[in-house]
Amino acid sequence: MEPEAAFGQTLRNFRRDREISQEKLALMSDLDRTYISLLERGLRQPSLKTILQLSKSLDISAAKLVSVVEEMLYENPEN
Repeated sequence: MEPEAAFGQTLRNFRRDREISQEKLALMSDLDRTYISLLERGLRQPSLKTILQLSKSLDISAAKLVSVVEEMLYENPEN
């Protein structure tokens, strides 16, 4: 699995767990809704600033967000 895909899946999971739409997350994090969609589909890589904005909006630490991505990558190294 590529890092972009792992980040996207992790972002989607955290967002859905909190029952937040892409549009609401975009408004909360001051990002564009289409950018959230691109991130979730693994078509874009987030900057550090974006990771910090998203984690704050999702009420988790940036470290937690990144650690879940790392876990996903190391669980499935060949995918």
